[in-house]
Amino acid sequence: MTTLDRIKILCKERGITLSKLEQELGYGQNSLYAWKKKNPTGANLAKVADYFNVSVDYLLGRDEASNEEKEFEAFANDPDLLVWYRNLPEHDADELRRLRALWEIVQGEQKK
Repeated sequence: MTTLDRIKILCKERGITLSKLEQELGYGQNSLYAWKKKNPTGANLAKVADYFNVSVDYLLGRDEASNEEKEFEAFANDPDLLVWYRNLPEHDADELRRLRALWEIVQGEQKK
């Protein structure tokens, strides 16, 4: 997942567009899309990280703000599904994790 993908997810969670984020941070139009091809400055990364209250390392993919992407790798390819998962009540998320662990046990038994 790229830095831009992570920012898109954070925007979706906040209910704002990338354009709105650019306006609020004082960036030029489509400047965030340029991050696909060129690396942003540390100051610009910090500004986005501060806005969303995440670490710069999270934006760079060096640190997970949460374990959802690790636990459910498929979510990283589907931002809508990741947003849905992050908005689950904690007891539902716990149940989903429990079912996933049970599924892995069943899959392991079938391979024997």
